[in-house]
Amino acid sequence: MKIGLVATFAAFGCVASFAQEQPAPKPHDMEHMQHGGFMQGGMKHETAKGVKLDAKTDAAAHTITLRIGPMNLPANTPHMKMAQPPDLVWTIAAGGWLLAYHTKLVDAAGGEVPGVVLHHVAFWNENRPDFLCPNKDEHIFGAGGELTDWAQVPGFGYRVEKGDKIRLETMIHNPTPTTYQQAYLEVAIPYQDAASPAPLKNFYPAWMDVGSCGNSGYDLPMGQSKKVGTVPVKYDGVLLGVGGHMHDYARELVLEDSRNNEPVATLIAKTDERGRLVSMPVVMFVETGGYALEAGDRLTITATYDNTSGKLLRGGAMGIVVGYFVPKDHGVLAALRRGAKASRGMEGISHDH
Repeated sequence: MKIGLVATFAAFGCVASFAQEQPAPKPHDMEHMQHGGFMQGGMKHETAKGVKLDAKTDAAAHTITLRIGPMNLPANTPHMKMAQPPDLVWTIAAGGWLLAYHTKLVDAAGGEVPGVVLHHVAFWNENRPDFLCPNKDEHIFGAGGELTDWAQVPGFGYRVEKGDKIRLETMIHNPTPTTYQQAYLEVAIPYQDAASPAPLKNFYPAWMDVGSCGNSGYDLPMGQSKKVGTVPVKYDGVLLGVGGHMHDYARELVLEDSRNNEPVATLIAKTDERGRLVSMPVVMFVETGGYALEAGDRLTITATYDNTSGKLLRGGAMGIVVGYFVPKDHGVLAALRRGAKASRGMEGISHDH
């Protein structure tokens, strides 16, 4: 199968600012810890105070912009010592399709903040289980420090319904020598209304993780290493394309299907001279009609790293191949929809539609 390579990368400059160093959590502050989701690997952190979610809709441009912040990022602070934003929930105001995700980091004045301070952000639809790993909520979007731009696939979109609860998990760090005060994460999401005269075909996010259906984060040993995971395919359909998420010192992600003798895709990481992740490619199969998968297939994901830091990095690695899946029978995946979970500490949310 011929594979076309399409990639859009975002790079952001540095804007200097200053903030007070946030103190490390004390033993008696454990009740303020959180972040125990799949992306965090069960890690606990102090919760940053005052971080809220603002959702604004530009009806003329058909774009929703989510803004998370403010976040203070003291210089040279790893994620384990950084106070982390609370999990926040975005409630979908009207049914339709989400088309793409454009991510950036800014300061309070709108100046650019480097993407490297974003450890990762993950969006989960609490009204749907993941079709590959039903023990998880459906993971609809994610990004790391590379700030990969999720472009629109013409004719397709991710269907949401009014009242859907989208949980946002954000983890930050600051490996730079510059402190950033009042930083904001912004995600611009083009959308199409459900009442559009030209309805779209539904795709479903496919998250194929070296952690299989467990936690995504894992410890990164010194030197070269590989981690392998598998996930079962339960439905016939096609992949429209795949991208990847890794961390610093990444080398490559490989996705393989049990029915074929060659990889579905090999995603070579781009890093700088210090091993920091710069970007991951996106491979599209749209021109060939999609990459066919069958119920009963097993997908194997292999993440390769070369950790030249000289030390073990706790929770320092992830290896996730991310794709868009179109099932042969849309009814079987549509039937997975469920009621949202009970509210969990939603005081950090504000909405402006």
